[in-house]
Amino acid sequence: MADSNFKSGANSTNCFKEAVCVDAARIYDSCSDKDCLEDLQVYFTDTQQPIIDAALSVKCRKVEVLNVFLDVEPVPFNKGFYSVDMTFFFKVHIDAYSSPVGCPTACVGLAIFSKKVILYGSEGGVKVFSSDGTGSANSVGPCGNLPTNAPKASVQVVNPICLSCKICDYCPDCCMSVNTAVPDGISGDFDGVFGTVVPEKVVFITIGLFSICQIERQVQMMVPVYDFCIPDKECVTTTDDPCELFKRIKFPVNEFFPPRLNDLECKDELTPSDFEC
Repeated sequence: MADSNFKSGANSTNCFKEAVCVDAARIYDSCSDKDCLEDLQVYFTDTQQPIIDAALSVKCRKVEVLNVFLDVEPVPFNKGFYSVDMTFFFKVHIDAYSSPVGCPTACVGLAIFSKKVILYGSEGGVKVFSSDGTGSANSVGPCGNLPTNAPKASVQVVNPICLSCKICDYCPDCCMSVNTAVPDGISGDFDGVFGTVVPEKVVFITIGLFSICQIERQVQMMVPVYDFCIPDKECVTTTDDPCELFKRIKFPVNEFFPPRLNDLECKDELTPSDFEC
């Protein structure tokens, strides 16, 4: 039985009141990865490929994560373990230089990377039905698969760091051509069609990717309840006077005097409020 004299860390007068059952997603297993993806081929549409074919050199400006497709399958002969297949779709922004002294031409391409991890997701034998029609047993997966009792997988990823970028002549033996089977949700972000022209030159990039993959299930858990979440801060009333609103804005000291690296690492870092009169 929980101790009724237990005090909340946020408010010592807020005592433990009762234990309630909540339905929440519990993370059974997770892993983090730091991947260096070397010589990842970049695919271009029929409107962008001529720019690359005429380029002498290229430079990668940035790489964005468009989407990550996930597929969860049980691992044979290992009960409770699941393989999570992840397919990353990257939007690569390239500056193509057609002459050594000319201005670059901006273009975008698609890069694809797949990986697999094995995580523990326990075993479940129930099918969930909900009155709002979102139950797992009365819905069909995106590929037409029937619902199963497999847990849910999710991945958290930040935009990759572009480490290198190079251009070379197209070689059928060492280069791959993307076909027109790019998902509509991905190809819709690009101008043109993939796989309709044979490239003369191809672009390879090397990127650094940070990601966290986790596997979770909906479970019922008992949690302690202290009180309702009542805000303790009053709302600030806005005014129609723009000068009065401007007076409330702190002076942007860091914009005039950018902080040094040592200042950022210092625990006693000064803030704009320290300079207010």
